[in-house]
Amino acid sequence: MNNKKVLLVEDESSLRQLMKTYFLKEGAEVIEAGDGRAALNKFEENNIDLVILDIMLPEYDGWSVCKRIREKSDIPILMLTARSEENDKLFGFELGADDYMTKPFSLKELIARSKVLIKRSRKEMDLKDILILENIKIDRLSHKVFINNIEVEFSPKEYDLLNYFVTNKNQALSREMILNGVWGYDYYGDLRTVDTHIKRLRQKLEDEGDKITTVRGFGYRFEVTE
Repeated sequence: MNNKKVLLVEDESSLRQLMKTYFLKEGAEVIEAGDGRAALNKFEENNIDLVILDIMLPEYDGWSVCKRIREKSDIPILMLTARSEENDKLFGFELGADDYMTKPFSLKELIARSKVLIKRSRKEMDLKDILILENIKIDRLSHKVFINNIEVEFSPKEYDLLNYFVTNKNQALSREMILNGVWGYDYYGDLRTVDTHIKRLRQKLEDEGDKITTVRGFGYRFEVTE
């Protein structure tokens, strides 16, 4: 997280300072805000890489701040709340939040999740129109996939699933992560949907299907040589 600008939006100063200490240890540049109005001002004044955003704030609440930021930027937003209701989480994701943690939380986990969000954001910005991974070629402009230079037909969801794996290559992905990343947080289908689509994807990838490995008791990993 060296030289990454993190905007910490939290009205509880002691918690904010504690979070700041952890982010500084990771080499991040920390910008603080104690209310929603200040948060939006700081966001406008700085080139922010990540927002840690509490929901219950003076002036503007976290929902409003998240919505305003999303209107202008795709930077990762991790929301914090003292409540754990599922509806709160769904509402946050609908507004464009990327992750969600319920207080009290582990500061080490906060840092770990923040690193993942920044890494994922950087990957998405670096995506190329033509992506080649060994014998797999993905043309993102035409939504075409070629295996050993032969075009293979994929359904829209299979194509999205392959892209999700490629974007997060060599990472262990839980079924919940895959479901949320490909189908969306508002999808209420069964987790078996993931298994069914992965089975089809493996078949269509033919010999390259072995790149999708099962992580026992967790989910899947798309393994490629870096």
